Amino acid sequence: MSFSIGIVGLPNVGKSTLFKVLTKKQVQAENYPFCTIDPNVGVVEVPDERLQALAVVSNSQKIVPTAIEFVDIAGLVRGAHQGEGLGNKFLTNIKETDAIVQVVRAFKDGNVIHVNGKIDPNDDVEVINLELTLADLALATKVLDGAIKSLKGNREKINEQKKDVLEKVVKILEEGKLLNSIDWSEEDKKLLREYSFLTMKPFLYVYNVDESQLNDKPALNGVSDDQIIVLSAQVEAELVGLNPEESKEFLAELGIKESGLDQLIKKSYKLLNLITYFTSGEKETKAWTVMAGSSAPQAAGKIHTDFEKGFIRAEVINWKDFVDCGGEVKAKEKGLIRLEGKEYIVQDGDTMHFRFSV
Repeated sequence: MSFSIGIVGLPNVGKSTLFKVLTKKQVQAENYPFCTIDPNVGVVEVPDERLQALAVVSNSQKIVPTAIEFVDIAGLVRGAHQGEGLGNKFLTNIKETDAIVQVVRAFKDGNVIHVNGKIDPNDDVEVINLELTLADLALATKVLDGAIKSLKGNREKINEQKKDVLEKVVKILEEGKLLNSIDWSEEDKKLLREYSFLTMKPFLYVYNVDESQLNDKPALNGVSDDQIIVLSAQVEAELVGLNPEESKEFLAELGIKESGLDQLIKKSYKLLNLITYFTSGEKETKAWTVMAGSSAPQAAGKIHTDFEKGFIRAEVINWKDFVDCGGEVKAKEKGLIRLEGKEYIVQDGDTMHFRFSV
């Protein structure tokens, strides 16, 4: 399973530079607003050291990591929801993403202008959230009107529920609140899913800093530490040209344990409640991403729908136990490979082999 992250931010905050680093795909990043006119989409392999360890033990011919898709849109400005700065056009390009990353600027550079004339990360967040909220409000008002009209001649329960939920949505947005700040019931979430409201998506915040600020602890109003990633897009750009060993040395010199990309991927997984399981053999070692809480048949279905339909049971072992035993034979001798049925809930790091009937 690949998942997608929309990258938003004001002009000249380092958003497109970050995208270029993340995807190693060249995009325009000139020093003027709206240089990113067409949406850019790039797919990045998710680094996972467990894959290599499993592949060595299985003597796999190839390694297949899971992937994350980044969607970069033009810089937003005040009034974007009304089409200012082309922003409204591009907001539609992130409606189908699973989460949104807001890039905010903390670095100072006299050669790179800020669209609002000042460096204030909290102001960046305020502008972005306002535009996303107003875009959602315009959509919610429109669909609410439609729901009300449909009720005049049709009193179906689903339409009544939809009207009530949409009225709540409009009220929340009019108060300037984000929809993701509300504890919605599962039934409400199901009703709202079809509209892909932007502020219903989970948010991460990339705090783009100078190299000297990398070890600072930023504070964004109303944002938890788990949602913040501190990085320097310029430092990340330098890392792209280094081999793994050189990258480790460079990061160590800066007092950083991992790259911004690794931070972003890990926090994205946590934010979206995702886990990884593996399949490993001579042909390939492959990572699969599923939602936490997925059953064994659901996980099997990620490989092929027939696996889920005809699921019998799964052979399961923790990836580290598999590696430490040097493979399946010794693991079975030690009794570390379990047979699990349809009710088994997959755990992060499980190495699985599915048995199914056609």
